[in-house]
Amino acid sequence: MEWYWTLALLLGSILVLMFIGLPVGLAFILVNTAAAVVLFGRFGDLDTNVLEGINQLTDNAFANITIFAIVPIPMFLLMGEMFFHTGLANKMFNAVEKLLGRVPARLSYVTVAGGTVFATLSGSSMGSTALLGTLMIPEMSKRGYKKKMSIGPILGTGGLAMLIPPSALAVLLGTLAELDIGRLLIAGIIPGLILAALYTVLIFLQATFDKDAAPAYDVAPVSLGTRIKLIVTDVLPMISVIIMVILLIMFGIATPSESAAYGSLGVILLSVIYLFVVPLLKGDMAAAKAFGPQFLQALWRSMWGAGRVTVIAIFILFGSSLFSNVLAASQASVALIEWVTSFDVSGYALLMIMFAVLLLLGMFMDQFAMMLLTVPIFFPIVQGIDFGLPMHMQLIWFAVIMLLAMEISFTTPPFGLLLFVMQGVAPPGTRFSEICLAALPFMVCAMILVALIVIFPSIALWLPFVGGG
Repeated sequence: MEWYWTLALLLGSILVLMFIGLPVGLAFILVNTAAAVVLFGRFGDLDTNVLEGINQLTDNAFANITIFAIVPIPMFLLMGEMFFHTGLANKMFNAVEKLLGRVPARLSYVTVAGGTVFATLSGSSMGSTALLGTLMIPEMSKRGYKKKMSIGPILGTGGLAMLIPPSALAVLLGTLAELDIGRLLIAGIIPGLILAALYTVLIFLQATFDKDAAPAYDVAPVSLGTRIKLIVTDVLPMISVIIMVILLIMFGIATPSESAAYGSLGVILLSVIYLFVVPLLKGDMAAAKAFGPQFLQALWRSMWGAGRVTVIAIFILFGSSLFSNVLAASQASVALIEWVTSFDVSGYALLMIMFAVLLLLGMFMDQFAMMLLTVPIFFPIVQGIDFGLPMHMQLIWFAVIMLLAMEISFTTPPFGLLLFVMQGVAPPGTRFSEICLAALPFMVCAMILVALIVIFPSIALWLPFVGGG
C-alpha cells in the first residue's frame, strides 16, 4: 500500500472511533494495534513476528514517554497545582482584575495577563489550560461571556508555556538539536510577550465589534496606593518564582528537573508565608492555626491534580507515540517529510513547507514525537540554507519558529491536545466545534508572530545574543 493510503486509512480509522465517542488515547491504541497486525502479519494470525512487532512498537512508545527530558513536566504541574490550591493563583488573578479596573472584557484580559504568568509557572500547556479552564470559565460563564471570549484566551495563553521559560518542550528541543538551551529559553521571552500582546489586541477587537461578547458590570474603583500594594504583595512574588527558575537554568546552576523542584519549593515557601507568616504577624491566630490542615489539604489536592493530569497526558502521549511508531514502521511519516522537502525551492519556501509539515503532523502526533521525527531531518536542512544569519543564531531562530509551529499544532483541529484538555474542563454541553472555533483567531495571532520573526529575526535573537555573541 502506498504511504498516502496508509496515512489516510490510519487517520480515518481514528476519526471514526473518536466520532463514536471513544477516548482519543484508546482510539490511538486500538488503531495502532490493528495496524501492527497488518504490518507484521495477517489478521487472525498472531504469529511470533506479529507479537514481536507489537512488542517493538510498545517498547518504542514507552521509550518516548520515559526519557529524562520530560521529567520536569510533572514537577512543573505540581508547581502550578500548588499555585492554584494554596490560593496564590486567586490572589494574583484578583490583583490583576483590580488593576485593570473598568476595562471592558477585563476577565478575558485577566486570563491573558494572569495566564501568561501562570503558564510560565506551570511550565506545561496542558496543565495551564486545565487549571485556567477550571479557574476562569465558571466565573466568565456566570458573567455572560461568550465562549470565544472565555475558551479562546485560555487555549491561546496555555500555548505560551512552550515559549516563555521554563519550557520543558524548549529544553527537549534544545537537547535533541544540540543547541544552547539557555539561549533558546531566553529567545522565547520576547516572542512570548509579543504573542500575549497580540492576544490582547484580538480581545479588544472582539469586544469592540461584538458588544454582547463580554457584558460589562460595575467594579469598585482602586486607588493608586492600593494598586502599588497589589503589585508588590500579590504579583511580584509570583513573578520572582519564574525569574528564579529561569536564572537557575540559564546559568547552569541546576538542571531543568532540579529547577522544576526548586520552583515547586518556591511556591510552597510562598504559600507558607501567605497562609502562616503573614496572618501570624497580623495577629490573626485563628488563620495561623488553620495553616496546618489547610496546607496539607492543598498539598494533597496538588499531588492528586498533578498526578491525574500527568497520567492523562502520558496516556495520550503513549497512544500518540504508538501512532508515530506505526507511521515510521509503515514509512508513511518519513515518506511524507521526504516528499514535502524534496522540491527545488528557495530557503524561505522550504521554511514554509517545514512549518506546514509540523502543522500537519501536529494534527495526529504529540509534540515530543514530532521533534523526535523531524529534528534529525529539519535541522540539517536549515544548516544548509543561508538566511543571512550566523549559523549558531540561525539554528536558535529556527528553533523558536519550530516551537511556535508546535504551539499552533497544539490547538489544530481535530487532534490538538489542548482541544481535548479544554473539552474536559469546559461547561457541560460545550460542543467540540465551539472549542475549535474559539481557538482559530488565536491561532491566527500565532501565525502573525511567525511572520514577524521570519521578517525580523532580531525579535527572537536580540535578547539571547544581546552581547553580540
